[in-house]
Amino acid sequence: MSPDRRILFVHAHPDDESIGTGATMARYAAEGAHVCLVTCTLGEEGEVIPAELRHLAADRDDRLGEHRVGELARACAALGVRDHRFLGGAGRWRDSGMMGAPTNDDPDCFWQCDVDLAAAELVGVVREVRPQVIVTYDANGYYGHPDHIQAHRVAWRAFEKAADPAFGEGEPWTPSRFYATATPLSVLEQAVDAGPFGRLKSVGDFGFGVPDEQVTTRVDASGHHEAKTAALRAHRTQITVDGGYFALSNDIGQPVFSVEYYTRLAGAAGPAGDDGYETDLFG
Repeated sequence: MSPDRRILFVHAHPDDESIGTGATMARYAAEGAHVCLVTCTLGEEGEVIPAELRHLAADRDDRLGEHRVGELARACAALGVRDHRFLGGAGRWRDSGMMGAPTNDDPDCFWQCDVDLAAAELVGVVREVRPQVIVTYDANGYYGHPDHIQAHRVAWRAFEKAADPAFGEGEPWTPSRFYATATPLSVLEQAVDAGPFGRLKSVGDFGFGVPDEQVTTRVDASGHHEAKTAALRAHRTQITVDGGYFALSNDIGQPVFSVEYYTRLAGAAGPAGDDGYETDLFG
């Protein structure tokens, strides 16, 4: 891979990068691409799994957020990602909590942020890094979390405005492609009633996943399964890993997928494999 390939991942909280795109990030980093990760909050509202760390649970001192900064640094090291930033600086916007929680109304939370203001911060990163590709979530935030939805809005606005000299600072830049993370329902079927954690009986019970026809791109990063697993383990407050599965605080198991899927929302289609999917986010 040419070293002039540059890709920007925009995620809502520490651990999202490893869960949804960790294998992809590790693959491109290993191939010499410049992989930049922007995280929008510190994840202050996360639910802590290990009993010995529950004293970090969300409070106004935000000790959990501070702890998760270290977890994220270790995850990035496992993935080979050397360029990580917090949007607007660490702690600029606070974790909003799950949709409908009282924390959604906090004026300092990411859900309440001015989209243009946050996008201007991201445009600054785009113009510095000059990525050909931006990756985040779809308009539903993958599973409806307010910070994921807002990350999509902010990343999309930055994608639209990065070439506009009247918006933000720095030399204009035009990214060529924009992707959202996606898990095909047929792939998610592998997690139904399987693994060492809690099991669901139907793919619809997961609350995420998209119809197969909505997916455009399949990135095979199976050679980086160990890196993704190590990154998941780094997020110890949020994730438990057992064999080829992991679980969040709900104890519902999911496979550690090292083949990851995306939906192209902007840009020209790249070459497709035998299954009809693009094989490379760079096209």
